[in-house]
Amino acid sequence: MRISVFGLGYVGCTTGACLAEMSHQVLGVDPNPVKVDMINAGRSPIIEQDLDQLVAKHVQSGQLAATTDWQRATQETDLAMISVGTPSRSNGSIELSYVRRVCEQIGEGLKSRPDYFTVVIRSTVLPGTLDGMVIPALEKASGKRAGSDFGVCMNPEFLREGTSIHDFYHPPKTVIGQLDARSGDGLA
Repeated sequence: MRISVFGLGYVGCTTGACLAEMSHQVLGVDPNPVKVDMINAGRSPIIEQDLDQLVAKHVQSGQLAATTDWQRATQETDLAMISVGTPSRSNGSIELSYVRRVCEQIGEGLKSRPDYFTVVIRSTVLPGTLDGMVIPALEKASGKRAGSDFGVCMNPEFLREGTSIHDFYHPPKTVIGQLDARSGDGLA
């Protein structure tokens, strides 16, 4: 598959490199040009056991690349995984502004796509976030309908620092929440 991974922090970088190892074509997306340049130079922007070697291997093979151009990512891939940060606020709630912004960007990119596209939330969000914020943001920005014009899934990550590559391939569970079977089957 052609997969874009939005957010090249701990989860996104690991997910992208591991998906490339599984022979997928991966395009990482991040607004930080330093992270993008590091990946395109074959170096991981995060410190994690064996990740530098995996990134270098798949950048060299052409399976992994990175960009700051979110529009390019929505045009050149078939599935987007959102793995941006969701830090805690001082009151304990989750900050969703990064998720919202990426949903708006992907939705904007979907306007000109004639074919089906799947959006996967891999960031840590609370139940109800897809219905309450993700889907409305995607629909408003794209002018299209979730479930018929594009798919939406939830795929929470279970990665531990220090063992994230092992955890990616051996998760304690795999959870796929799907809006429609077509998108869930593609994610699976």
